[in-house]
Amino acid sequence: QVRLEESGGGLAQPGGSMRLSCTASGDIFKIHAMAWFRRIPGKERELVAIYIDDEMKEGGPKYAEAVKGRFSISKDDSTNSVYLQMDRLRPDDTAVYYCNMDLVARFDPPPPGGYWGLGTQVTVSA
Repeated sequence: QVRLEESGGGLAQPGGSMRLSCTASGDIFKIHAMAWFRRIPGKERELVAIYIDDEMKEGGPKYAEAVKGRFSISKDDSTNSVYLQMDRLRPDDTAVYYCNMDLVARFDPPPPGGYWGLGTQVTVSA
């Protein structure tokens, strides 16, 4: 059974930095994309950043406009991990951040929308 586990949330001051990590475990055959979403209080969950498999035509990192130039997504294929480096944090970045992976497990069919972590709270406040 595939599981995603996030870590790294907490409290940061405006202008500060924070790094989120997410590692997938289980019998994984291939990962097509790794992403970070967030749910800001009172809003719908939104895509923050995604790293699409480099072998694909549109592969590589992509970012929401709100975080371009401040956040950076990276991955480690050897450990099935994805990271989100968040710099120049702002109070409106406060949200629950979720890891999401579009992957193929060896024995289980993929759920609609891929696999999700439980989320980690990021609070930006002075």
